[in-house]
Order: sequence, then structure tokens, then C-alpha cells
Amino acid sequence: MDFSLNEEQRTWQMEAREFAREEIRPISLERDQIEGGFEPWDWEIIRKGSRLGFRTLAVPRDWGGPGADFVTQGLVMAELARGDSAISKAFSQNWKWSHLIAENCTNDQKERFLKPFLADDMYVMGAASTEPNAGSDNRYPPEDDPKSGWRLRAQRNGDEWLLNGEKTFIANGSVGKLFFVSARTNPDAPIRDGTTVFMVPLGTPGFRIGKIFNKSGWRFYQNAELVFENARVPHANIVGAVNGGVKVRSGAAAEFGDFELAANALGVCDAACECAMEFTRTERRGGKLLCDHQLIQLKLNEMHVLTEALRSYVMRTAWEMDHKAQGANAVLVMNYSTDVIQRVTRLNLEIHRAAGGVIDAMAVKLVRDGIIWSHLAGDTTQRLKAVRRFAKRAPTESILTGALTT
Repeated sequence: MDFSLNEEQRTWQMEAREFAREEIRPISLERDQIEGGFEPWDWEIIRKGSRLGFRTLAVPRDWGGPGADFVTQGLVMAELARGDSAISKAFSQNWKWSHLIAENCTNDQKERFLKPFLADDMYVMGAASTEPNAGSDNRYPPEDDPKSGWRLRAQRNGDEWLLNGEKTFIANGSVGKLFFVSARTNPDAPIRDGTTVFMVPLGTPGFRIGKIFNKSGWRFYQNAELVFENARVPHANIVGAVNGGVKVRSGAAAEFGDFELAANALGVCDAACECAMEFTRTERRGGKLLCDHQLIQLKLNEMHVLTEALRSYVMRTAWEMDHKAQGANAVLVMNYSTDVIQRVTRLNLEIHRAAGGVIDAMAVKLVRDGIIWSHLAGDTTQRLKAVRRFAKRAPTESILTGALTT
């Protein structure tokens, strides 16, 4: 099967690679060394990337966006993450909700929200899911327990809904202009049957930003509390149907969320391999370069093998998503990327430790960024429960191998 890139895909990849090298990499460590709050954020890099199309990459052509396919999105995410994982995520976080808008929103909603998003280089979006007492159980909640999952309530009041509660660790929380808020509209039903998604723009009465979190990694990327105190949201801002929120989030937006993190991890692994190779070609121990020591060669070999395996899995998943083919599931490549990114970045750190003295700041940063994967989109153990869906799937013929698969 031919997996060569077409001209458009290659152009986007080269554009992202140059932007990462010339614009992102020079500010990466500086921004990362600022701990906590809003300060690590840099609007200038967002504006520069937006002008090149990185913020709006997934918006369909029918609505004035580039309409990039999943292979292109994967390539761009990996290249940007090679410069800085958190900055890459600040851009790609918007693509997830571009997919959701395109799939589920009415033309009126697209006019009111998608057009301003396209026009404003500082317009970023986020989703309000995690709560102080409802985290990984949002992803795979008990099917018969109405008390599990989200607790933020939404009650109908004429043509408006009143939202009360709190969300936490919300992506782009302190910088976003539009949030997709999951709320319980039927507290007596399980989360899959009693949840509605609301589009809540910044400035909505009763909605405010709370605490901005410090993190061990991804310091550039903003995570914050969202507080709702009788927040008044028009009925016209409901995405899909009342009590149909879980269904709304189960399309391409859900698949993209897992694929996004795997592609980002690939970029971090590329950066770690590059970091290790440069270091071992210049540092000497025992009268020879580090790269000539067998133990170092073994570590470098493992780093590259794991990285190339992840690249193949990410690109295959992207191709299957583009062709709507049943095969490698996005959640599986996400789980695999969690193991790979943490192993590869740790090996890079071990190689730098071989030289003794002060450890390279970039090697440390890559490890701290990699740790984030342990609790993205639910914790690692919770995500592994996704394999249960294969047990319920009828055997089909794989489009890639021709073999029967479940």
C-alpha cells in the first residue's frame, strides 16, 4: 500500500517544520521555565501560527478553512510538537472542536461561532468536561449509575438554561473564547442519557475563569477552572439535542482527541532522538565520543525503534480515519504513545546523565512533558478499558491485511 505523501501534505509538513524550527524552538525553554499561571502563555506565537493556518487547519473548506485531512493534521501536530509539545497542543486543541462544529452544529451556530473563530487570530476554544469530583468516569462511566460522572447542572428557564457548578483542569481555560460545556440536564439518568453539550462563549453572564494551574510539564498550555453561577446560556447554543451530549462527542471529535495526543507524542519522541544524537556526537567519555560507546548505542537504537514504530502506527491510524476504515483504533495508538513517549524521553535523560554534571534543561523538559500522557483523556488504566468495545464488535475484514479482525 502506498503511504507516500501528496504535494499538499508535504507542503503543510514543511511549513510546520520550519515554523517549529524558526519560531517555536527559540522560545520553548524560556516559556517552560516560567512556572504557573498565565505567564507561560505567549499570544505572539499563537498569532504567528494562526496566520499560517495552524489554528484553523481542520475547519472545512466549505466554511473558509484549509480542510486538511487527518494525515496532514498528524504531520503538522508532530512537527509542531518537535518544537514544543505544549505549543503544538495549543493549536490542535482547536481542531477537535472544529470537527465537532462541522459535524453537529447548525448553520446558525456556525455563523455565530465558526466565522468569528476563523477571523480572529486570538480566538481559541476548549471543552469543559473534567470536574473536581468527576474525571475519568466521564469517559467510561458505569452504565446504570446516575450519580457517576458530571455534576454541573443545567436547568431550563424559558429560552435560556441556567448552569451551576465547576469544571477543572480545562484546556485553554484561561485564554479561550468559546467552551463546549457538558452538563447534566437529567440528573436521574446515567451520564450517557442525561447530558447536554452547551456552547458557552467568554462573557456569558454568570460564567467566570477561576484558578489557573501550574503543571510539571506543558507549562505553556493553559489549564484552568471554569465557574458557573446561574450562567445564562441560550437554548440556541445547545449542540445537537437535549440529553444527547454523549452522542455529540462520539464522532470524529472523539476519535481525533486520542489521535491528536499520539501524533503530539511522536513529535516529542523526534525531539528526544534529535537531542540525544546531537549530544552523543559532541560529548566524550573515556577518550571517545559517547555515540561510540556500546551502552549508549543500545539506548539510541531503542529510542529510534520505538519512535519509528509509533510513527507507523500514527500514520496508519490517520489514513484509516481519512478512509473511514475499521482497523487500528485511535484509542489504542494513544495508549501505545503513552508508553513510548515516557520510555524515549527517559532514555534521552539517561544518555545525558552519562556525561555527569548538570543535566540538560531540554532533556528534563521532554521528560516532564511526557509525564502528562499518564493522565490525558482519562488515566492510562481507564483508557485501556476501551478494548472492551472490540469484544462487542463483529469480525470484519481488515482493509490493510485482509485478515479477519474483531
